[in-house]
Amino acid sequence: MKLGPHLHRIGNDVVAVYLIDTDDGVTVIDAGLPGHWTELLAELAAMGRTVDDVRGLVLTHGDSDHLGFAERLRREHGVPVFVHAADAERARTGEKPKTPMGRVRLGALLGFLGYAVRKSGWRTTYLSEVVEVADGEVLALPGAPRVLSMPGHSPGSIAVHVPVADAVCVGDALTTRSVLTGRTGVQAAPFTDDPALAVESLGRLATLPGLGSETWLLPGHGAPWRGDLTTVQDEVRRAGG
Repeated sequence: MKLGPHLHRIGNDVVAVYLIDTDDGVTVIDAGLPGHWTELLAELAAMGRTVDDVRGLVLTHGDSDHLGFAERLRREHGVPVFVHAADAERARTGEKPKTPMGRVRLGALLGFLGYAVRKSGWRTTYLSEVVEVADGEVLALPGAPRVLSMPGHSPGSIAVHVPVADAVCVGDALTTRSVLTGRTGVQAAPFTDDPALAVESLGRLATLPGLGSETWLLPGHGAPWRGDLTTVQDEVRRAGG
């Protein structure tokens, strides 16, 4: 799905992956679930691209529902996978603390689990190799994505700012659709290591340079959102995050 110039999405409001398309090639942000591989190939074809045009994959964090086809892309096509140093071990091993689930609505949870099964989410392949990145780093990839450290959901959670697309991919720094309740709107994400720190980190979105009044805010779960990113932290707080 084309969202705008230079910006595409695969997946859906349950699990989403983003593609940045420029004259220099394609940058993929997050890798969803293993079954999203076929959607990746189809979207690239619709863009007039192939997997050989992918120059890099940037992970917003190291959780399994964002690793999907990452190792396949790295191993079979030589595409480097970038992740914050603080989440590198999580991306390699899956080791992470247990977090309380909080409120759950059975229908929403079953919908998420059913979708994950259909997309082969039960067979996570962790990364053999990663390229570690740090806060403030501008990656030499199409779209010149900038890393913004957003600890809280995980120690190495990041937002990925892509000025050419006027977009910020936030992974699970927040959500616009809870996979546990089905509730929509900007809100705190479930399964967060440190919820208070995650909300505090949202204030960093306002520090990004060159933001527009209709910048894309792109979560790993939920519908894309457009608006003034300086308001996001307050919106999450009002939503109870």
